Amino acid sequence: LGNLKVVGETADVSVTPNQQLDTATFYDKPYAFEIKKNKKREVKANILKVSLISKTIRAEGDTQSIVFDGQIPIVVINADMQEYDSKTGIMEADGTVTIQYKEIETYSNHATIKTDKNGDLKHLVLTGNARIKEKNNEAFADKFVYDPTQELVTATGNTTTKSLSDDGSKLVLKSHYQEYYRKRNTFNASGNVNVWYQDYYAVGPKITLFPDKVTGKPNEIYFTGRSSITQGVRTIYADKIKMTIKPKDFEATGNTRTVIRNLGNNTDNNGMSLGL
Repeated sequence: LGNLKVVGETADVSVTPNQQLDTATFYDKPYAFEIKKNKKREVKANILKVSLISKTIRAEGDTQSIVFDGQIPIVVINADMQEYDSKTGIMEADGTVTIQYKEIETYSNHATIKTDKNGDLKHLVLTGNARIKEKNNEAFADKFVYDPTQELVTATGNTTTKSLSDDGSKLVLKSHYQEYYRKRNTFNASGNVNVWYQDYYAVGPKITLFPDKVTGKPNEIYFTGRSSITQGVRTIYADKIKMTIKPKDFEATGNTRTVIRNLGNNTDNNGMSLGL
């Protein structure tokens, strides 16, 4: 079927009322493959349904798709169901979807994958209990969108990012929206941003996170807009806060106010004894 070839032990073909060949269904763990230049796409499943009219292939049951660059697999997709449109280069995957792309692993209920004419990844959308993992970083969200041309990942809805440092300390960020620019190695988050790191807890409307120039790991977090940072009994409010991971420190500037709680018996109803 064009560049697409399907191989299986048994198959049947349905026809339309006009006696046109319609859908070829392959059974007993068939496989299909397509070669474009140096890229090869391979699909395996329990059942493959090939539409001879719309030029789509639907894989059902223990499905796996692999895109090879030469002999090297660059994308591996596993799901309960996958449907690939050979004309548009768009694949829809449903049910326990896992994707391995270079150093990135993803998990979701549904995925939309778009490739160009050469088989290169152009766009990826993950929805439903979505998770992305890369080395010591892990992110959760209702929806992820990945643009490999810009190397940009955006996350929306109940977003959480966790980053593990070399000493085992965990940095956790929660917000409504997050975006990560891989090329510049910068991270932005907005919408009720919450950050936890060791005994620090910070809250603000927006943050930008920059890596250490030597190690490339997350190190400086800048809060903009009225924000606060809490350490033990002390909470500091400011227009801007800079939190540093290594060496661990923070700096607050702009209309700063410090509140210290639970200093002794002379407290008010909120347990607050000193406000500056």
